[in-house]
Amino acid sequence: MQTTNKNAAYYILNFIRIFVGVLFIFSGLIKANDPLGLSYKMNEFFEVWKMESFVAYSLYISIAMIIFEILAGVAMIIGYAYRSISFLILLLTIFFTFLTGYAVLSGKIKECGCFGDCIPLQAHQSFIKDIVLLILVTILFLSRNRIHSFLSKMAGTVVIIVTLALSLGVQIYVLNKLPFVDCLAYKKGTNIWQDMQMPPHATPDVYKTLLIYEKDGKRMEFTEEQFMADSTIWDNPAYKYIDSKSELIKKGTGLPKIQDFSVRDFAGQDYTEALLLDQGYSYLLFVKDADKVSGKMDDLKSLIKQCHSKGIGFYILSANDEATTNRFKTRYGLDADAYAIDGTMCKTAMRSNAGLMLIKKGVIIDKWSRNDYPATAVNP
Repeated sequence: MQTTNKNAAYYILNFIRIFVGVLFIFSGLIKANDPLGLSYKMNEFFEVWKMESFVAYSLYISIAMIIFEILAGVAMIIGYAYRSISFLILLLTIFFTFLTGYAVLSGKIKECGCFGDCIPLQAHQSFIKDIVLLILVTILFLSRNRIHSFLSKMAGTVVIIVTLALSLGVQIYVLNKLPFVDCLAYKKGTNIWQDMQMPPHATPDVYKTLLIYEKDGKRMEFTEEQFMADSTIWDNPAYKYIDSKSELIKKGTGLPKIQDFSVRDFAGQDYTEALLLDQGYSYLLFVKDADKVSGKMDDLKSLIKQCHSKGIGFYILSANDEATTNRFKTRYGLDADAYAIDGTMCKTAMRSNAGLMLIKKGVIIDKWSRNDYPATAVNP
């Protein structure tokens, strides 16, 4: 009976080990599909923690973390350097649990990016997952002396080196191209205009805005209605504006899939509807950081000339100010109208700086990275 119990415990331990290893590999591979997305999520934490100096290195940290996650999963499964790996995985899991716990308790981070954008988890879901994982990893760490590799040391080292090369290679590829799988709101086939509309019978969130003023050293809050109805407040220089805040009064029953797509000229005039309801083809060049653009710009110039000759729209959508955008156009000789877009939307719509999108009637037909601009413009 004692031998049977030992065998059962051994099988359970190995099941946990393989399960945890597969989970780490799965999590790493999903994030390897879009390392830029993980770096953007890291930046949210850095900005909340007032660690802006780390933002410049977030992509490198992202790449390293993804590589380690995949390596740790593979090493866990084959039992390679198990005692060291089990300790490192324990530390990593504790760190992840801290991050998701902070997100839940602070309320400042809604999604933690544990499985990338392909499997979005809310902060509380990620925290629960990490608590369960921490329990399993702790069991594996405490039982580390009972696990042995089924490969020789040389064979195990070869597997680890190959895994390292592949996990790095995949990330370099997608950073120079585009993610293999586009899990964001602006993937091919999406009707942007349609996804900007409220779902049928849905109602939006209702908020109350409170205006905070100070008079004689005392702070007071007014609703917008109270403020505008009382001229003794808004027409009185004794009241000094301090801040404003919004409170959710009634939760809506649904939101549009796309809420941030807005195209304006640099004077503020809105061109969103005109662009998305245009019956013809339009090329959109998304420029996140105009001073750091790279890629085949000569191919882009050729494409713009073809668009002009065929009567096809070509527009630069820039997350930069007008002066920086014009400097970018001049530097590369790009003869195209430029418009302003939100920086967050730019990162969501295109994981390449500068990346190209083809739309027709608001539908995304195709997308290209900065290294893959099409040689020939589509026929109108």
